Amino acid sequence: MKNYFAHESACIDQGAFIGEGTKIWHFSHVMGKAKVGKNCSLGQNVFVADNVVVGNGCKIQNNVSLYEGVILEDFVFCGPSMVFTNVKTPRSEFPRNTSDVYMKTLVKQGVSIGANATLVCGITLHESVFVAAGAVVTKDFPSYSIVAGVPGKIVGWMSAYGDVLTFDVGGYAVDSIGCHYHQISERKVQKIS
Repeated sequence: MKNYFAHESACIDQGAFIGEGTKIWHFSHVMGKAKVGKNCSLGQNVFVADNVVVGNGCKIQNNVSLYEGVILEDFVFCGPSMVFTNVKTPRSEFPRNTSDVYMKTLVKQGVSIGANATLVCGITLHESVFVAAGAVVTKDFPSYSIVAGVPGKIVGWMSAYGDVLTFDVGGYAVDSIGCHYHQISERKVQKIS
């Protein structure tokens, strides 16, 4: 007995693991070697390829394709029509469609990726990174950074809760739910309580 919801137009291939409480909406396709965690939401027209891992509590909005090599940890938000890639140098005449050439993209817990953003493969977004809509992310970014632009760069810092952080002269900030953060360097912020 399945313990998740899939709209009648969704295609769930045999062998796919879908966690309890997950909802899969219109025209989505989950391939047979994919793993989707508990309490996720896959919007309309979402594709989840073989060997993709989606953690618990993730929200994948409409028109997002998770290609082989993508790993999402828990509570990742993928905005509408954002794009993952999995090959650095694609060519139609010389296909690179074997799992040994797919590059890994790791999206750590609590990351939010805005609508129409693009993530070039082979990168890691660390905990609670916030990627602005339309950004093009070509490299790794540290925890709590706000990334915007083409190519993406750090334009500020955001708490795990979602507050923009403003640091005092000592490099400390508190978000609206009382969590404390310390800016250690220009590229490193640490949650301290």
